[in-house]
Formats: sequence, structure tokens, C-alpha cells
Amino acid sequence: MIGSVSSSQRIVSDSRLIAGPAPDVQLHLINKRPDDLRSFSPERTVVMMHGATFSSASLFDVAVGGASFMDVLAQAGYDVWAVDARGYGGSSRPVEMSRAAEEGAPLVTARTAIDDFGAAVDFICRHRDIPRLNVLGMSWGATVAGAFASEACAKVEKLILVTPLWLSKQPLRIDAGGPLCAYRIVSPAAFEAAWRSAAPEYARQQLIPDGWFQAWEKATLATDPDSPQPGTVRAPSGAVQDVRMHWTAGKPLYDPGAIACPVLVISAEWDVDVRFDMAHDLFVRLVNAPYKRLVEIGQGTHMILMEKNRRQAFDAVIGFLDERVVPAS
Repeated sequence: MIGSVSSSQRIVSDSRLIAGPAPDVQLHLINKRPDDLRSFSPERTVVMMHGATFSSASLFDVAVGGASFMDVLAQAGYDVWAVDARGYGGSSRPVEMSRAAEEGAPLVTARTAIDDFGAAVDFICRHRDIPRLNVLGMSWGATVAGAFASEACAKVEKLILVTPLWLSKQPLRIDAGGPLCAYRIVSPAAFEAAWRSAAPEYARQQLIPDGWFQAWEKATLATDPDSPQPGTVRAPSGAVQDVRMHWTAGKPLYDPGAIACPVLVISAEWDVDVRFDMAHDLFVRLVNAPYKRLVEIGQGTHMILMEKNRRQAFDAVIGFLDERVVPAS
């Protein structure tokens, strides 16, 4: 249980830029680990991929309630990494993002992000001298993580998909319709209303504990100080194009049946962006996973990792990573 982890455990934090898969691309990596961790292994190494709108620092490393998700994993003994795809956070931004959004086509589809994620995995494996590692993706990042695992299974120890984007017969909130520009301008302050609105009205105020949203907003805005409008961040529109071309068009971007490692899928009761039926449909298609688990966190939305019940999700992730299942003879 997370509650048994010593909060006095000293965590080493590092941030760096590495070479991406193209000459003009640099990728931002965050790393946290226990200070006394000296030996690295696939089982104790995790790399995480953010969603369609906010960077890894915003989704995984905002310290609220005493610790960020990355802090909690590091306190549990893991060597934890998070990567920003190009166009997000501290990674290189395509030159089109310095121009008016209307002047360009949608940037950074999942296919591009998969290439970036693969470069990050290769760097971590070289840096830690390990052949593979655990992979976690959230939302659109779960598309990237799932596709990567389906194509490079030998590099993945276990796979964790948090509120994973998948096929939908209904429109999805991320796609407001109309022509797509190169990138979107997103106000975290405006996003708060959409975040809370997924919960029943009686639960909206308590969904995000006092002070947490303000801390998250401040950290999120710091990931894009060059955004052309104050109080906003830029997000490439490629993920919305993915929704139109794949997820609401009945054309999966990857085959879950090609994933051959253990898989944990985490859903949330009030998630209107990736409904339970979507997560379950993905889950049943994981036919070649040695074992798999679907966990639904009650009283949570798509942003469960930053909400009052986030510790339930943290426990599910750490429990899944910690367990050593012996195959039946």
C-alpha cells in the first residue's frame, strides 16, 4: 500500500534533453528515483507518456497532497521517467508552432509521438543498461504506449494504460468539430469547468481538493512560457486528427492482439472522454497478454491522477508493477 511508503525517502530528480528520432528534434525527459537506488532493472524502471493536451510535467509531476505521481512511484522504489513528445512541454516545438495556428496542418499525430517515445525508451535502456522497461500511457499517451508495445514487445516488461483512448461510436469531447489548425490554444482555467462537469453536480466541488487545481494550473502554464496568449498553453492538433481518422472512424491505430506483455487498464467511473465501454472493448481485445487486469476507480474522471481518489489509481499501478506472477506449469 502507498500509505506504508516512507515519505522520508530521499528522491533524486533530474531533467534533461535527449536527441529525438529526427535531427531537429530534442525530447525532454524527467527522471525521479530513490537516492539509494544503485542497481537498475527492467522490473523497477517505468517510462510514462502524457495525453493529447498537457505535458508529462503537468500530468505526472505536480506535487499535490504531499507528492506527485512520479514522487510516489519513486518512493515505492522505482526509477521513474516521463517524456514529452515534440510540441509538448520542454521538448522541441515544430517551427509551425511559432506561427499563427491557422497557417499550418495538424501537428504531431500519434505516429510521430510513437517515434519520439521509442527514442526515449532506447535512451533509457542504454543509460540504465537494461533490455526493456515498464511502460505507462495516459489517454492519447495510452495510444502511443499501446502502439509501441504492439510493435516493440521485446522492449516492454509490463504495460499500463490509464483512461486509454479507444474506439467510440459517439463523438468525443476533444473534437469540437470544424477545421483543424496546426495546434490548439488551451486555457487551464477554462479547462477546470470541463474537468469538473464530468462528475455529478453534487460531487464537483470535492472532486479536486482545495489548492490542487491552482497548483496544477501554475505548473501547467510553466510548461509553455512562450504561448502567444497569457494564461494558455499550446497543444498540437495531431491528436484530434487521430480521433477523426481512427477512434471515431472505426479504424484502430494499433492491434491490441499484438501486445504480448502483462497489461493493466485503468478506467474511471465518471470519465466522459474515455467511457468504460471504450476501455472494456480495448481490454477484451488484449487476447495475447499473458495476464491482464481492468480496474475502474469510483468517483473519478478522465483526470483521475490529479483528483481526490488518485491514491486508488496509484495503488493499482504499484500493485501491478510489484507483483511477480509465476506462470502455471
